[in-house]
Amino acid sequence: MRFRDRAEAGRKLAGILVGLREQGALDAPVLVLALPRGGVAVAEPVARALGAPLDVLVVRKIGAPHHREFAVGALAADDPPLFDAGTLAGLGLTEDSLAAAVAREREELHRRERRYRGGRPAPDLEGRTVIVIDDGLATGATARAALRHVRRRAPARLVLAVPVGAPGSLDLLANEADEVVCPCRPAGFCAVGQWYDDFEQVSDSAVLAALGGVQARSAARGAPGEAGGRQGLQAGRPRRSGRP
Repeated sequence: MRFRDRAEAGRKLAGILVGLREQGALDAPVLVLALPRGGVAVAEPVARALGAPLDVLVVRKIGAPHHREFAVGALAADDPPLFDAGTLAGLGLTEDSLAAAVAREREELHRRERRYRGGRPAPDLEGRTVIVIDDGLATGATARAALRHVRRRAPARLVLAVPVGAPGSLDLLANEADEVVCPCRPAGFCAVGQWYDDFEQVSDSAVLAALGGVQARSAARGAPGEAGGRQGLQAGRPRRSGRP
């Protein structure tokens, strides 16, 4: 399965998630939480289809010193960095040796939070059905940091939804969420971008436009926002959904 672009990938995820809601697996109030920047373009059609608020959770990958694209860990909000101990050992690295990288990524994380939120506070996650969305999953480092951040804030139900992901990484995250939704789990996975025809970088302005558009539609419909009620959802055993 390939996707034309992130919008098409989001529509495919939306179809699956709407189906889950119709089956009673998702309940109000749902909050769609996107990992910017690419995850926002995927999450926008999902939030629209579910009639749910859309917000962002900024997570930063911590890269290896001589290969920043290779993730050895990640951090979310003001949480402590989350490292992969096996990867650190294999590369001969220690957490202390990555202190400069952590400081650099945390500074960028806070810059993006200010950019995307302005003066808005982070959403209250307690008692909500939170759907964490990204445009794909490779090592799973950023998704793991995001899921643990959300879990500590006591959501009623936690769902990870990505259009495409490495099967091994998805398996490792199965216990981090109540539900993992991923319609494309290719055995030959190498990189997220290889499964998109158009994988252009998403700009900050596009992120802000998507957030503003969904918030405006939610307000017009009278959808519950951050001040809305927080009706709980039945807790269930973790499941994996991969319906196309």
